[in-house]
Amino acid sequence: MAEIIRMPKMSDTMTEGVIVSWLKNVGDSIKPGDILAEVETDKATMELENYIKGTLLHIGIPAGGSVPVDALIAIVGQAGEDISALLNAPAGAPAAPSASAETTSTSEVSSSTPASNPAPVASDSRVKASPLAKSIAKEKGIDLSTIQGSGDNGRIVKKDLENISAQANSTSTAKTISLPQITSQESFEEVTLSQMRKTIARRLSESKHTAPHFYLTMSIRMDKAMAARKAMNEVSEVKISMNDIIIKAVALSLRKNPHVNASWLGDKIRYNHHINIGVAVAIEDGLIVPVVKFADNKSISHISAEVKQLADKAKNKKLQPSEFEGNTFTISNLGMYGIDEFTAIINPPDACILAVGAAKETAVVENGQIQVGNVMKVTLSCDHRVVDGAVGSAFLQTLKDLLENPFKMLV
Repeated sequence: MAEIIRMPKMSDTMTEGVIVSWLKNVGDSIKPGDILAEVETDKATMELENYIKGTLLHIGIPAGGSVPVDALIAIVGQAGEDISALLNAPAGAPAAPSASAETTSTSEVSSSTPASNPAPVASDSRVKASPLAKSIAKEKGIDLSTIQGSGDNGRIVKKDLENISAQANSTSTAKTISLPQITSQESFEEVTLSQMRKTIARRLSESKHTAPHFYLTMSIRMDKAMAARKAMNEVSEVKISMNDIIIKAVALSLRKNPHVNASWLGDKIRYNHHINIGVAVAIEDGLIVPVVKFADNKSISHISAEVKQLADKAKNKKLQPSEFEGNTFTISNLGMYGIDEFTAIINPPDACILAVGAAKETAVVENGQIQVGNVMKVTLSCDHRVVDGAVGSAFLQTLKDLLENPFKMLV
């Protein structure tokens, strides 16, 4: 009884395949193990191996043609058998799969051979061999002219090379390295999403896919800010962090650049007159953003004490809605984790979010002289529906001026 050969799914992302060439013709007798065709997938060119004994009665797609996965590409049966019923069957009619792909592809094999020390291979330009067989031969250093192929008309295929060791070339000697056998076991754990993680996934996905993000990065000298922090901590009742100083500087920068302190509302833009800074805090379930309200009117020591209280509540899951709602701008600081710079996804309904990296010693040029300075990189993610490049740049220039001259925050 005739059987349909359908385009197999040769990779996890494959949706269609291209027939590079047919290696068998209609009327040819075929047997299990024969290579029917070469198929180009989304990842590599692979050989389509047959496992049905019979005659190739029909080729459904010519060389160079593409078909989706599971589409009919050939029919195999007994010589002279009537296959009209199979040809007229609905496209989605089920049929037993009758071909499989060799799991090693040309591109995969080629990439495993070190470019700096290619294996020696004799010229095989006139040898009948599949592309995959040629790649394996190149990897193993096998002279194809010494191999008797078992494929059609003596064509060399993958199985002809599986048990052949690499040969030494007359100009170099292949060195075999014995590697210890490593055994292990695959395992995984699946964790049910918490409501917080579900909310984070939903809100940030909506933000990334609906708000047209663009990014502005600036380097800021932090030497004077670091010195100011040291001086403040000598008199402050609470320990002031660099993040506290950044919050204050951001708040004052928003006061001077109010068009950044905004929200997109679909058919209108809201420019907030109040300044509420969301501060991203990492907790066990994910990320939460407590809000320092009216931050521009608070001292740095006040901000420091409030941020510590909010972070403690967040980690103990005691934050009230009023303490994590109402943000007009958000700061995400990963500097304490040694991150140099990164980009953050805008936290709705804000129009912008500031990603803060670590302040690190680096070589800087000042007055024509190279010296060591502490430099921090910040990146402003902007919703282009609300904030244009010039507006975002003006905000960053103000922020840079305040952090490089922290006494201005006191004026």
